Amino acid sequence: MLPEQDASAITRRVILTLLLGVLFVLGYLVLSWFIAPAVWAAILAYVTWPAYKRLRHLMRGYAMSSALVMTLLLTTAFVLPLLWLIILMQREFVIAYQAASAYMADGPHRLPDFVAGLPWIGERLQDFLNQITTDPVALREQLTSWARQWQGQLGDLIGGVGRNAVKLGFALLTVLFVYRDGESLLDQVQRVLRRFLGGRVDGYVVAIGHTTTAVLYGLVLTALAQGLLAGVGYWFAGVRAPVLFGAFTALIALMPFGTPFVWGSLGAWLLFSGNTLEGIGLLLWGTLVVSSVDNLIRPLVISSATQIPFLLVMFGVIGGLAAFGLIGMFIGPVIVAVLLAVWREWLENKLPDPTDPPPAA
Repeated sequence: MLPEQDASAITRRVILTLLLGVLFVLGYLVLSWFIAPAVWAAILAYVTWPAYKRLRHLMRGYAMSSALVMTLLLTTAFVLPLLWLIILMQREFVIAYQAASAYMADGPHRLPDFVAGLPWIGERLQDFLNQITTDPVALREQLTSWARQWQGQLGDLIGGVGRNAVKLGFALLTVLFVYRDGESLLDQVQRVLRRFLGGRVDGYVVAIGHTTTAVLYGLVLTALAQGLLAGVGYWFAGVRAPVLFGAFTALIALMPFGTPFVWGSLGAWLLFSGNTLEGIGLLLWGTLVVSSVDNLIRPLVISSATQIPFLLVMFGVIGGLAAFGLIGMFIGPVIVAVLLAVWREWLENKLPDPTDPPPAA
């Protein structure tokens, strides 16, 4: 049997462990909704930290004042383009609706021969086109039926947009205090992690920082470039509402290999509607220009900065997106980077060779 003193120490340790476990669970329940805004704030603060340090130097080291000014600048950089895009997209929606209405009223339309002659699907496409252009009442009834079916999903989408807007507000509020206390907070985190991982934690922190920056530039900036290039192609091809579709392309471009679903659909629509030259031109532009950003520039930006194979980066982005939502685009590659850092660290440690002779006694 254990001595009474040892049994008492074990009991106290078990009770303390249970209390800490309950405390962590309760803390997670209270703070879980704010985890994503806090991570976004950390990402934004880390990426813009060099600009904040220069601003703080210009403001003679006043941390709170420089953090407030930097947060206001960051908020302006987010809000003003978003408002401009919303206003512009409203006008583009009206233009797209008027163009669709004019196209329907000008029916019936005949698909190009090479489309109508496709086995099985050509005849079905022609029948559907005839239905929507010659019977507006049936079209409205079909749209109403689809709207009823998707009413719940639409409500979830609108609610999700509202929740994300609120989370963005909390992220911008949190980034103010990350700017002000970021250096102290990072020091505390490193000191705690060193108690468990030792000096190797510094390499993991460096890997996290490099991966976060590379993923931000590799995903966001290339997505914006793809949206801009795609918008130019839509405008030259005569697509109505090119800004709207360009913005949608940039949003879809956050996912690897997502842009062909947008410019490919628009190019196919141009071909089906008889604009053969424009449709072929848009498909070539999307393949040779827009997708080249995704297939060439993005891998070079991310892989060269992180020393991680792009296949692993892509798995991290897609897997993180599926597991954690939008923030997972950054969390996924960071997890992969840390795992790869651990793997490389194990490989660099010299393991004993079983064929070597044993050391002399």
